[in-house]
Amino acid sequence: MPRIVPLSSEKLRKVFERKGFKCARIEGDHYIYTKHGVIRPVVIPQRKEVPVFIIKNNLRTGCISREEYFSILEKLL
Repeated sequence: MPRIVPLSSEKLRKVFERKGFKCARIEGDHYIYTKHGVIRPVVIPQRKEVPVFIIKNNLRTGCISREEYFSILEKLL
């Protein structure tokens, strides 16, 4: 399985949007995404490259597996 590498915030937002998350609000430079059935919101900072630890935390919060993440990324590229 490939490694998770830093990704632009635009591409990361598209990954979560493909999984059914909706942008609930924008606070400063942070996009807050919610989805029915997911308890905590997913927060994505507006950056050129989002660090790996934030990507992993958001995947865990959003209940997205590594396999799903990489399959969505393949479709985006």
